[in-house]
Amino acid sequence: MIEKILLAVSGLGHAEEMLKTLKEVPSIQSAKVTVLHVVPPQSTASAMTQKWEEGGKILASAIQSLNLDPSQVSSILRQGDPKDVVCQVADEIDADLIIMGSRGLKRLQSILANSVSQYVFQLSSRPMLLVKDDIYVKRIKRVMVAMDNSDAAKHCLNLALFLLRDISGGQLILTNVNTDLRGKSSEINEITPDKNSALAAAVAEAEKLGVQARCFTSSGKPGEEICRLAEELNTDLLLLGSPDRRPSVAKSFVDIDRLIGASLSDYVRVNASCPVLLARTVA
Repeated sequence: MIEKILLAVSGLGHAEEMLKTLKEVPSIQSAKVTVLHVVPPQSTASAMTQKWEEGGKILASAIQSLNLDPSQVSSILRQGDPKDVVCQVADEIDADLIIMGSRGLKRLQSILANSVSQYVFQLSSRPMLLVKDDIYVKRIKRVMVAMDNSDAAKHCLNLALFLLRDISGGQLILTNVNTDLRGKSSEINEITPDKNSALAAAVAEAEKLGVQARCFTSSGKPGEEICRLAEELNTDLLLLGSPDRRPSVAKSFVDIDRLIGASLSDYVRVNASCPVLLARTVA
């Protein structure tokens, strides 16, 4: 269920456009929206005042552009480090989904540029919908889930079915990549899944809700293949599960080794040609 959405706005990007598109989905229409803008600390009082005034205008503009029922939307203007404040507010309102814009920076570049979306995803256990500045936001009809046997993938499947269950003509695209680290890509093949596979179980869940599901496979490097599948299958929204890689003693901070280590979710969020909803399950 997605009943509470946190939309973090900066005055740039497509996050507001993504929310408006999402609000056209029947299962999302009653969700409450909190629009957040964070004003970073400034070196002087006058600069702080100026940024505070600018932040108020950004919030007002965002709420006006969203054109939501006033009973469904609230706004928060807060001072602090954006990456910390977004996580704090998400916890305060118990958000079911965080929506943020993303500049699509590569992993190390994200760290050096202090990427807010990168840090929030690493620190928050909540589903996060990232919308890059350079993509076109389309009406949601075709939702792709990268499937395997993981709990995170099953969580993404449930989210996708929640979104698709009342969309007329909606389609669930289930994909599975056979890993070939040599990078040799195969053709994309539509398949009827084996009876006992994760894909077959996902199709059965979709059929219970009357959602049309199609299954596709390919081979190659997983990150590259997921992005290729999403583009060639004309996906409107991609859902990808990410395991909880944070050690229990380090849940409250980001460690550089983990940030710059190989990560499928990092690759996909940077390179996918459509909005990406990243979700993980936390024990």
